[in-house]
Amino acid sequence: MGAAWADPATPEPSPAPPLSAEAGPAVASAAGPGPSGTSAAGPVGVIDHDGIYTVGTEILPGVYTSAGPAEGTKCYWKRVGDGGAILDNALTAQPQVVQIEPTDVSFKTRGCQPWQLTDGATPAGQNPPWLSQFQFRHQLDVLNGLAGQSGNGQLPPY
Repeated sequence: MGAAWADPATPEPSPAPPLSAEAGPAVASAAGPGPSGTSAAGPVGVIDHDGIYTVGTEILPGVYTSAGPAEGTKCYWKRVGDGGAILDNALTAQPQVVQIEPTDVSFKTRGCQPWQLTDGATPAGQNPPWLSQFQFRHQLDVLNGLAGQSGNGQLPPY
């Protein structure tokens, strides 16, 4: 009977259109930032809150700097490789510089001031591997020379 009273010219209401991709992040951000700090635009070069970030998807590889711990905390960070292997980490009260490699799986930070991607310079106090090898060889040469001069040592072969 209800169909007999319906006006056939009156259209049925249509369902609401799906949310566009532009509306998605706004809805997600209304719930608060997630632990991963993802950006709709792809990987970013700034890490501004605690979380675990996927390298290449959420953050760019490269050299990052942080001014150290947030007020009243210690700064903890770690680089994670395949199988969850810890490649490098620190718990510190000092400013930090870390090289995140393209082969790293993720980067975790907690209690640190924001991390900024730098121009890619080697972290302070670290040398590129090729320079470290030359310096090591030079130091061995110096030590071997000193051992040979004292008459008490034998020069070991390389």
